[in-house]
Amino acid sequence: MSISTFDMFKIGIGPSSSHTVGPMRAAAQFAREALADPEIGPRLADVAVHLYGSLAATGEGHGTLAAIVMGLEGKDPETVDPVAGRERVAQIEAEGGMLLDGRLEVTLRPSTIVLHPLTFLPQHSNGMTFLALDAAGRELLRRPMFSVGGGFVVDEADMDRSIAEVAAQEADGLTVFTTGDELVRVCEDRGISFSEAMLLRERQWRSDEEIREGLLRIWRTMQDCIDRGVRTPGILPGGLEIKRRAASWYDSLSAEDPVRLPMNAFEWVSLAALAVNEENAAGGRVVTAPTNGAAGIIPAVLHFATTYIEGVDPDEIAVRFLLTAGAIGSLYKEHASISGAEVGCQGEVGSACSMAAGALCEAMGGKPAQVENAAEIAMEHNLGLTCDPVGGLVQVPCIERNAMAAVKAITAARFALRGTGEHFISLDTVIETMRRTGKDMHERYKETAMGGLAVTAPVNVPDC
Repeated sequence: MSISTFDMFKIGIGPSSSHTVGPMRAAAQFAREALADPEIGPRLADVAVHLYGSLAATGEGHGTLAAIVMGLEGKDPETVDPVAGRERVAQIEAEGGMLLDGRLEVTLRPSTIVLHPLTFLPQHSNGMTFLALDAAGRELLRRPMFSVGGGFVVDEADMDRSIAEVAAQEADGLTVFTTGDELVRVCEDRGISFSEAMLLRERQWRSDEEIREGLLRIWRTMQDCIDRGVRTPGILPGGLEIKRRAASWYDSLSAEDPVRLPMNAFEWVSLAALAVNEENAAGGRVVTAPTNGAAGIIPAVLHFATTYIEGVDPDEIAVRFLLTAGAIGSLYKEHASISGAEVGCQGEVGSACSMAAGALCEAMGGKPAQVENAAEIAMEHNLGLTCDPVGGLVQVPCIERNAMAAVKAITAARFALRGTGEHFISLDTVIETMRRTGKDMHERYKETAMGGLAVTAPVNVPDC
Protein backbone atom coordinates (compact mmCIF):
# COMPACT_ATOMS: atom_id res chain seq x y z
CA MET A 1 0.00 0.00 0.00
CA SER A 2 1.31 3.44 -0.92
CA ILE A 3 2.39 6.01 1.64
CA SER A 4 -0.22 8.67 2.33
CA THR A 5 0.21 12.37 3.06
CA PHE A 6 -1.41 11.56 6.40
CA ASP A 7 1.43 9.14 7.11
CA MET A 8 3.93 11.94 6.59
CA PHE A 9 2.02 14.47 8.72
CA LYS A 10 0.83 13.21 12.10
CA ILE A 11 -0.44 15.26 15.02
CA GLY A 12 1.46 14.32 18.17
CA ILE A 13 3.58 15.70 21.00
CA GLY A 14 7.23 16.65 21.29
CA PRO A 15 10.06 16.41 21.46
CA SER A 16 10.66 13.63 18.90
CA SER A 17 8.62 11.64 16.41
CA SER A 18 10.98 8.67 16.43
CA HIS A 19 11.74 8.82 20.17
CA THR A 20 8.39 10.01 21.56
CA VAL A 21 5.54 9.51 19.08
CA GLY A 22 6.76 6.16 17.69
CA PRO A 23 7.50 4.52 21.07
CA MET A 24 4.15 5.71 22.46
CA ARG A 25 2.31 4.15 19.53
CA ALA A 26 4.36 0.95 19.78
CA ALA A 27 3.71 0.62 23.52
CA ALA A 28 -0.03 1.17 23.09
CA GLN A 29 -0.18 -1.39 20.32
CA PHE A 30 1.71 -3.96 22.40
CA ALA A 31 -0.50 -3.45 25.46
CA ARG A 32 -3.72 -3.61 23.50
CA GLU A 33 -2.80 -6.71 21.51
CA ALA A 34 -1.20 -8.60 24.42
CA LEU A 35 -4.27 -8.20 26.61
CA ALA A 36 -6.57 -9.15 23.74
CA ASP A 37 -4.67 -12.38 22.98
CA PRO A 38 -6.76 -15.28 24.39
CA GLU A 39 -3.62 -17.27 25.20
CA ILE A 40 -1.66 -14.45 26.82
CA GLY A 41 -4.17 -11.94 28.20
CA PRO A 42 -5.63 -14.09 31.00
CA ARG A 43 -2.14 -14.96 32.31
CA LEU A 44 -0.50 -11.55 31.83
CA ALA A 45 0.60 -10.07 35.16
CA ASP A 46 3.46 -7.71 34.37
CA VAL A 47 5.52 -6.18 31.57
CA ALA A 48 9.13 -5.24 30.94
CA VAL A 49 10.66 -2.94 28.32
CA HIS A 50 14.19 -2.79 26.86
CA LEU A 51 15.45 0.11 24.70
CA TYR A 52 18.44 -0.12 22.37
CA GLY A 53 20.80 2.20 20.51
CA SER A 54 19.63 5.74 19.94
CA LEU A 55 16.39 5.22 21.87
CA ALA A 56 18.42 4.31 24.94
CA ALA A 57 21.21 6.85 24.43
CA THR A 58 18.92 9.88 24.17
CA GLY A 59 15.73 8.45 25.63
CA GLU A 60 15.72 10.65 28.71
CA GLY A 61 16.16 13.91 26.83
CA HIS A 62 13.76 12.89 24.07
CA GLY A 63 10.98 11.86 26.47
CA THR A 64 11.05 8.20 25.42
CA LEU A 65 10.57 6.70 28.88
CA ALA A 66 7.54 8.87 29.59
CA ALA A 67 6.13 8.19 26.13
CA ILE A 68 6.35 4.44 26.62
CA VAL A 69 4.61 4.61 29.98
CA MET A 70 1.83 6.76 28.49
CA GLY A 71 1.51 4.36 25.58
CA LEU A 72 1.37 1.29 27.80
CA GLU A 73 -1.51 2.97 29.63
CA GLY A 74 -3.31 3.30 26.30
CA LYS A 75 -2.64 6.94 25.46
CA ASP A 76 -2.42 8.11 21.84
CA PRO A 77 0.07 10.84 20.78
CA GLU A 78 -2.59 12.71 18.79
CA THR A 79 -5.02 13.10 21.68
CA VAL A 80 -3.01 12.82 24.89
CA ASP A 81 -2.80 15.94 27.05
CA PRO A 82 0.98 16.55 27.22
CA VAL A 83 0.89 18.20 30.65
CA ALA A 84 -1.51 15.72 32.26
CA GLY A 85 0.41 12.86 30.64
CA ARG A 86 3.72 13.92 32.16
CA GLU A 87 2.09 14.45 35.54
CA ARG A 88 0.67 10.92 35.39
CA VAL A 89 4.11 9.50 34.51
CA ALA A 90 5.64 11.32 37.50
CA GLN A 91 2.93 9.86 39.72
CA ILE A 92 3.66 6.35 38.45
CA GLU A 93 7.38 6.82 39.11
CA ALA A 94 6.70 7.97 42.66
CA GLU A 95 3.83 5.66 43.62
CA GLY A 96 3.59 2.86 41.04
CA GLY A 97 0.20 1.68 39.90
CA MET A 98 0.62 1.80 36.12
CA LEU A 99 -2.48 0.48 34.35
CA LEU A 100 -1.72 -1.55 31.23
CA ASP A 101 -4.11 -0.36 28.51
CA GLY A 102 -5.86 1.53 31.31
CA ARG A 103 -7.13 -1.62 33.04
CA LEU A 104 -4.48 -4.02 34.39
CA GLU A 105 -2.15 -2.83 37.15
CA VAL A 106 1.51 -3.74 36.62
CA THR A 107 4.74 -2.87 38.41
CA LEU A 108 6.63 -1.13 35.60
CA ARG A 109 7.85 2.42 36.24
CA PRO A 110 9.87 4.71 33.96
CA SER A 111 13.04 3.98 35.94
CA THR A 112 12.65 0.23 35.48
CA ILE A 113 12.81 0.44 31.68
CA VAL A 114 16.14 -1.15 30.76
CA LEU A 115 18.50 0.92 28.60
CA HIS A 116 21.15 -0.52 26.24
CA PRO A 117 22.74 2.63 24.70
CA LEU A 118 25.76 0.82 23.26
CA THR A 119 23.78 -2.04 21.73
CA PHE A 120 22.52 -1.30 18.22
CA LEU A 121 20.18 -3.94 16.87
CA PRO A 122 21.03 -4.85 13.26
CA GLN A 123 17.64 -3.92 11.85
CA HIS A 124 17.58 -0.26 13.02
CA SER A 125 19.12 2.14 15.53
CA ASN A 126 15.78 2.71 17.27
CA GLY A 127 15.01 -0.74 18.67
CA MET A 128 12.75 -1.67 21.58
CA THR A 129 11.53 -4.94 23.00
CA PHE A 130 8.33 -5.38 24.99
CA LEU A 131 7.91 -8.41 27.23
CA ALA A 132 4.66 -9.79 28.67
CA LEU A 133 5.23 -11.73 31.90
CA ASP A 134 3.13 -14.03 34.05
CA ALA A 135 2.81 -13.81 37.84
CA ALA A 136 6.04 -15.79 38.31
CA GLY A 137 7.98 -13.51 35.96
CA ARG A 138 8.05 -16.03 33.12
CA GLU A 139 8.02 -14.67 29.59
CA LEU A 140 4.71 -15.05 27.77
CA LEU A 141 5.45 -12.82 24.79
CA ARG A 142 8.50 -11.02 23.40
CA ARG A 143 7.72 -8.25 20.89
CA PRO A 144 10.69 -6.51 19.21
CA MET A 145 9.63 -3.29 17.44
CA PHE A 146 11.40 -0.43 15.70
CA SER A 147 10.63 3.28 15.50
CA VAL A 148 11.87 4.06 12.00
CA GLY A 149 11.27 7.81 11.86
CA GLY A 150 8.32 10.15 11.56
CA GLY A 151 6.27 8.15 14.07
CA PHE A 152 6.32 5.01 11.89
CA VAL A 153 6.53 1.76 13.90
CA VAL A 154 7.52 -1.56 12.33
CA ASP A 155 7.54 -5.07 13.82
CA GLU A 156 10.72 -7.12 13.61
CA ALA A 157 9.10 -9.52 11.12
CA ASP A 158 8.35 -6.65 8.74
CA MET A 159 11.76 -4.94 8.81
CA ASP A 160 12.92 -6.79 5.69
CA ARG A 161 9.95 -5.49 3.68
CA SER A 162 9.58 -2.14 1.97
CA ILE A 163 7.82 0.57 3.96
CA ALA A 164 5.48 0.94 1.02
CA GLU A 165 4.28 -2.13 -0.87
CA VAL A 166 3.20 -0.20 -3.91
CA ALA A 167 0.20 -1.34 -5.91
CA ALA A 168 0.43 -1.61 -9.70
CA GLN A 169 -2.31 0.88 -10.53
CA GLU A 170 -4.63 3.35 -8.86
CA ALA A 171 -8.37 3.04 -9.23
CA ASP A 172 -8.53 5.66 -11.98
CA GLY A 173 -5.71 4.14 -14.03
CA LEU A 174 -2.94 6.46 -12.81
CA THR A 175 0.34 4.55 -12.63
CA VAL A 176 1.67 4.68 -9.08
CA PHE A 177 4.81 6.78 -8.83
CA THR A 178 7.64 5.20 -6.91
CA THR A 179 10.44 7.58 -7.94
CA GLY A 180 10.87 11.27 -8.62
CA ASP A 181 11.38 10.62 -12.31
CA GLU A 182 8.12 8.65 -12.47
CA LEU A 183 6.28 11.37 -10.60
CA VAL A 184 7.43 14.03 -13.05
CA ARG A 185 6.61 11.81 -16.03
CA VAL A 186 3.11 11.01 -14.71
CA CYS A 187 2.43 14.71 -14.16
CA GLU A 188 3.71 15.77 -17.57
CA ASP A 189 1.91 12.95 -19.42
CA ARG A 190 -1.42 13.76 -17.78
CA GLY A 191 -0.99 17.53 -17.53
CA ILE A 192 -1.33 17.55 -13.75
CA SER A 193 0.71 18.85 -10.81
CA PHE A 194 2.49 17.02 -7.99
CA SER A 195 -0.39 17.84 -5.65
CA GLU A 196 -2.96 16.47 -8.09
CA ALA A 197 -0.96 13.26 -8.51
CA MET A 198 -0.85 12.86 -4.74
CA LEU A 199 -4.57 13.59 -4.53
CA LEU A 200 -5.23 10.68 -6.88
CA ARG A 201 -3.24 8.46 -4.52
CA GLU A 202 -5.12 9.75 -1.47
CA ARG A 203 -8.45 8.83 -3.08
CA GLN A 204 -7.60 5.18 -2.38
CA TRP A 205 -8.50 5.81 1.25
CA ARG A 206 -10.57 8.99 1.59
CA SER A 207 -13.11 11.14 -0.20
CA ASP A 208 -12.08 14.56 -1.50
CA GLU A 209 -13.95 16.20 1.36
CA GLU A 210 -12.18 14.03 3.95
CA ILE A 211 -8.80 14.75 2.37
CA ARG A 212 -9.39 18.49 2.38
CA GLU A 213 -10.74 18.54 5.94
CA GLY A 214 -7.90 16.38 7.19
CA LEU A 215 -5.22 18.53 5.58
CA LEU A 216 -6.78 21.75 6.86
CA ARG A 217 -6.90 20.24 10.35
CA ILE A 218 -3.16 19.57 10.07
CA TRP A 219 -2.58 23.16 8.91
CA ARG A 220 -4.68 24.56 11.76
CA THR A 221 -2.65 22.50 14.24
CA MET A 222 0.54 23.92 12.73
CA GLN A 223 -0.86 27.45 13.00
CA ASP A 224 -1.92 26.88 16.61
CA CYS A 225 1.58 25.66 17.37
CA ILE A 226 3.14 28.77 15.86
CA ASP A 227 0.71 30.96 17.80
CA ARG A 228 1.51 29.25 21.12
CA GLY A 229 5.21 29.45 20.42
CA VAL A 230 5.27 33.20 19.75
CA ARG A 231 3.29 33.87 22.94
CA THR A 232 5.15 31.61 25.38
CA PRO A 233 8.33 32.92 27.04
CA GLY A 234 10.42 31.03 29.56
CA ILE A 235 13.14 28.40 29.80
CA LEU A 236 13.05 25.08 27.95
CA PRO A 237 13.13 21.97 30.14
CA GLY A 238 16.03 19.54 30.35
CA GLY A 239 18.88 21.32 32.10
CA LEU A 240 20.50 23.36 29.32
CA GLU A 241 18.69 26.50 30.53
CA ILE A 242 17.92 27.50 26.93
CA LYS A 243 15.76 30.61 26.83
CA ARG A 244 12.76 30.58 24.52
CA ARG A 245 13.25 33.36 21.97
CA ALA A 246 10.17 33.29 19.77
CA ALA A 247 8.04 35.43 22.07
CA SER A 248 10.58 38.27 22.28
CA TRP A 249 11.28 38.02 18.54
CA TYR A 250 7.56 38.34 17.86
CA ASP A 251 7.27 41.49 19.96
CA SER A 252 10.33 43.01 18.30
CA LEU A 253 9.28 42.20 14.73
CA SER A 254 5.71 43.37 15.33
CA ALA A 255 7.04 46.80 16.30
CA GLU A 256 9.15 47.23 13.16
CA ASP A 257 8.11 48.81 9.86
CA PRO A 258 7.74 46.01 7.23
CA VAL A 259 8.07 48.51 4.36
CA ARG A 260 11.29 49.99 5.71
CA LEU A 261 12.69 46.53 6.44
CA PRO A 262 11.60 44.22 3.59
CA MET A 263 14.08 41.54 4.71
CA ASN A 264 11.84 41.02 7.72
CA ALA A 265 9.87 38.54 5.60
CA PHE A 266 12.65 36.00 6.14
CA GLU A 267 12.80 36.89 9.83
CA TRP A 268 9.09 36.06 10.12
CA VAL A 269 9.82 32.71 8.47
CA SER A 270 12.62 32.05 10.95
CA LEU A 271 10.36 33.11 13.79
CA ALA A 272 7.65 30.64 12.80
CA ALA A 273 10.19 27.81 12.70
CA LEU A 274 11.64 28.81 16.07
CA ALA A 275 8.17 28.99 17.59
CA VAL A 276 7.24 25.47 16.47
CA ASN A 277 10.51 23.90 17.55
CA GLU A 278 10.48 25.59 20.92
CA GLU A 279 7.01 24.13 21.44
CA ASN A 280 8.33 20.76 20.34
CA ALA A 281 11.32 20.97 22.70
CA ALA A 282 8.91 21.78 25.53
CA GLY A 283 6.84 18.67 24.77
CA GLY A 284 3.89 20.56 23.33
CA ARG A 285 1.52 19.51 20.55
CA VAL A 286 3.09 19.64 17.10
CA VAL A 287 2.69 18.08 13.68
CA THR A 288 5.31 15.55 12.70
CA ALA A 289 6.48 17.10 9.43
CA PRO A 290 7.87 14.62 8.57
CA THR A 291 9.56 14.31 12.01
CA ASN A 292 9.33 16.26 15.24
CA GLY A 293 12.99 17.27 15.09
CA ALA A 294 12.21 18.99 11.76
CA ALA A 295 8.67 20.04 12.66
CA GLY A 296 9.19 23.80 12.18
CA ILE A 297 10.31 23.91 8.55
CA ILE A 298 7.12 23.07 6.65
CA PRO A 299 4.82 25.18 8.88
CA ALA A 300 7.18 28.15 8.50
CA VAL A 301 7.37 27.89 4.71
CA LEU A 302 3.64 27.25 4.40
CA HIS A 303 3.04 30.31 6.58
CA PHE A 304 5.25 32.25 4.15
CA ALA A 305 3.24 30.92 1.19
CA THR A 306 -0.18 31.77 2.63
CA THR A 307 1.06 35.23 3.64
CA TYR A 308 2.85 36.34 0.48
CA ILE A 309 1.15 34.53 -2.42
CA GLU A 310 -1.64 36.84 -3.51
CA GLY A 311 -4.88 36.10 -5.31
CA VAL A 312 -5.26 32.52 -4.08
CA ASP A 313 -7.38 31.22 -1.21
CA PRO A 314 -4.98 30.44 1.69
CA ASP A 315 -6.80 27.17 2.39
CA GLU A 316 -6.31 26.12 -1.22
CA ILE A 317 -2.60 26.92 -0.95
CA ALA A 318 -2.36 24.86 2.26
CA VAL A 319 -4.07 21.80 0.75
CA ARG A 320 -1.92 21.81 -2.38
CA PHE A 321 1.23 22.55 -0.39
CA LEU A 322 0.75 19.62 1.98
CA LEU A 323 -0.15 17.22 -0.84
CA THR A 324 2.99 18.20 -2.75
CA ALA A 325 5.14 17.92 0.34
CA GLY A 326 3.58 14.52 1.06
CA ALA A 327 4.41 13.27 -2.42
CA ILE A 328 8.05 14.31 -2.09
CA GLY A 329 8.31 13.02 1.47
CA SER A 330 6.99 9.61 0.46
CA LEU A 331 9.97 9.22 -1.89
CA TYR A 332 12.41 9.81 0.98
CA LYS A 333 10.52 7.40 3.20
CA GLU A 334 10.40 4.66 0.57
CA HIS A 335 13.93 4.94 -0.80
CA ALA A 336 16.06 6.33 2.03
CA SER A 337 15.01 7.37 5.55
CA ILE A 338 13.60 10.28 7.53
CA SER A 339 15.13 8.99 10.78
CA GLY A 340 17.96 10.93 12.39
CA ALA A 341 18.98 7.75 14.19
CA GLU A 342 19.43 6.01 10.85
CA VAL A 343 20.88 8.63 8.48
CA GLY A 344 21.57 11.71 10.61
CA CYS A 345 19.80 15.04 10.48
CA GLN A 346 19.95 15.08 6.67
CA GLY A 347 17.06 12.61 6.91
CA GLU A 348 15.02 14.92 9.14
CA VAL A 349 15.84 18.56 8.44
CA GLY A 350 17.09 17.72 4.94
CA SER A 351 13.91 15.85 3.96
CA ALA A 352 11.66 18.55 5.44
CA CYS A 353 13.62 21.28 3.63
CA SER A 354 13.26 19.36 0.36
CA MET A 355 9.54 18.79 0.88
CA ALA A 356 8.98 22.47 1.73
CA ALA A 357 11.02 23.70 -1.25
CA GLY A 358 9.10 21.57 -3.75
CA ALA A 359 5.75 22.47 -2.22
CA LEU A 360 6.50 26.20 -2.26
CA CYS A 361 7.70 25.97 -5.86
CA GLU A 362 4.38 24.46 -6.94
CA ALA A 363 2.39 26.96 -4.85
CA MET A 364 4.24 29.76 -6.66
CA GLY A 365 3.38 28.36 -10.09
CA GLY A 366 6.26 25.98 -10.73
CA LYS A 367 5.91 23.24 -13.32
CA PRO A 368 6.50 19.58 -12.27
CA ALA A 369 10.12 19.60 -13.47
CA GLN A 370 10.78 22.80 -11.54
CA VAL A 371 9.14 21.38 -8.41
CA GLU A 372 11.35 18.29 -8.64
CA ASN A 373 14.36 20.58 -9.14
CA ALA A 374 13.49 22.65 -6.05
CA ALA A 375 13.23 19.53 -3.90
CA GLU A 376 16.59 18.29 -5.24
CA ILE A 377 18.38 21.60 -4.65
CA ALA A 378 17.23 21.72 -1.04
CA MET A 379 18.45 18.21 -0.21
CA GLU A 380 21.68 18.62 -2.16
CA HIS A 381 22.70 21.31 0.29
CA ASN A 382 21.76 19.32 3.38
CA LEU A 383 23.79 16.21 2.49
CA GLY A 384 25.97 15.01 5.34
CA LEU A 385 24.07 16.92 8.03
CA THR A 386 24.70 15.16 11.35
CA CYS A 387 22.31 14.64 14.24
CA ASP A 388 24.23 15.70 17.36
CA PRO A 389 21.75 16.98 19.97
CA VAL A 390 23.51 18.51 22.96
CA GLY A 391 22.53 16.71 26.12
CA GLY A 392 20.30 14.40 24.10
CA LEU A 393 17.74 17.22 23.93
CA VAL A 394 16.02 18.48 20.78
CA GLN A 395 17.21 22.03 21.41
CA VAL A 396 20.80 22.74 20.34
CA PRO A 397 21.38 22.85 17.39
CA CYS A 398 17.94 21.58 16.39
CA ILE A 399 15.81 24.69 16.92
CA GLU A 400 17.99 27.10 14.94
CA ARG A 401 18.65 24.41 12.33
CA ASN A 402 14.91 24.41 11.49
CA ALA A 403 14.92 28.18 10.99
CA MET A 404 17.97 28.00 8.72
CA ALA A 405 16.43 25.19 6.66
CA ALA A 406 13.13 27.06 6.23
CA VAL A 407 14.98 29.98 4.62
CA LYS A 408 17.04 27.52 2.56
CA ALA A 409 13.81 25.93 1.26
CA ILE A 410 12.54 29.29 0.04
CA THR A 411 15.87 29.97 -1.67
CA ALA A 412 15.78 26.54 -3.36
CA ALA A 413 12.27 27.20 -4.66
CA ARG A 414 13.35 30.57 -6.07
CA PHE A 415 16.38 28.96 -7.75
CA ALA A 416 14.14 26.39 -9.43
CA LEU A 417 11.56 28.96 -10.53
CA ARG A 418 14.32 30.97 -12.24
CA GLY A 419 15.22 27.89 -14.28
CA THR A 420 13.44 25.77 -16.87
CA GLY A 421 13.36 22.55 -14.87
CA GLU A 422 16.43 21.14 -16.60
CA HIS A 423 19.18 20.30 -14.13
CA PHE A 424 22.23 18.11 -13.67
CA ILE A 425 21.33 16.15 -10.50
CA SER A 426 17.93 14.48 -10.21
CA LEU A 427 15.85 14.18 -7.04
CA ASP A 428 16.21 10.39 -7.22
CA THR A 429 20.00 10.74 -7.36
CA VAL A 430 20.15 13.03 -4.35
CA ILE A 431 17.83 10.74 -2.35
CA GLU A 432 20.08 7.78 -3.08
CA THR A 433 23.13 9.87 -2.20
CA MET A 434 21.55 10.81 1.12
CA ARG A 435 20.85 7.15 1.86
CA ARG A 436 24.43 6.13 1.13
CA THR A 437 25.83 9.06 3.09
CA GLY A 438 23.72 8.04 6.07
CA LYS A 439 24.92 4.46 5.79
CA ASP A 440 28.54 5.63 5.78
CA MET A 441 28.03 8.06 8.68
CA HIS A 442 29.46 6.95 12.03
CA GLU A 443 26.85 5.99 14.61
CA ARG A 444 28.02 8.75 16.96
CA TYR A 445 26.58 11.31 14.53
CA LYS A 446 23.15 9.67 14.33
CA GLU A 447 21.07 10.89 17.28
CA THR A 448 23.15 9.24 19.99
CA ALA A 449 24.47 12.46 21.62
CA MET A 450 27.91 10.84 21.41
CA GLY A 451 29.49 13.04 18.71
CA GLY A 452 29.64 16.52 17.21
CA LEU A 453 28.31 19.40 19.30
CA ALA A 454 26.91 16.90 21.78
CA VAL A 455 30.43 16.19 23.06
CA THR A 456 32.33 19.38 22.16
CA ALA A 457 29.86 21.92 23.55
CA PRO A 458 31.17 23.22 26.90
CA VAL A 459 28.08 22.48 28.96
CA ASN A 460 27.14 20.17 31.77
CA VAL A 461 23.63 18.81 31.59
CA PRO A 462 22.57 17.12 34.85
CA ASP A 463 20.78 13.81 34.64
CA CYS A 464 20.48 13.83 30.82
